[in-house]
Amino acid sequence: MSSDFKQNLRDELDYQDLTVKELSAKTAIPKATLDCYLGRRASMPPADAAVKIASALNVTVEYLVTGKRGKQGGMTKYFKLRDILDDLPVLPEPMLTPIKAMIKTAAKQEREKKTGPS
Repeated sequence: MSSDFKQNLRDELDYQDLTVKELSAKTAIPKATLDCYLGRRASMPPADAAVKIASALNVTVEYLVTGKRGKQGGMTKYFKLRDILDDLPVLPEPMLTPIKAMIKTAAKQEREKKTGPS
């Protein structure tokens, strides 16, 4: 399970474009200790350190340990699209309208490939 923590922590750091040094500053956990959680041996942090890390990254400890988004339920499958979803709210409505139409059309075509025309 510690390898899951290691990978989830690495993925989150990459997603947030944070360095281990920056996470260390945010959590007051020594960089060398964080390196141990990310290294080849990938030791699992104690609960208090996991809570500090999760809090600094604005994710849950459950996510860091299991990769599951917890209370967000079915949102786990959308996790790969998070960077796109994060950008959508800043776009003005006139720009969103054709994007929505394009996505709807493409999704309909993909569904029809699987189930046949509706």
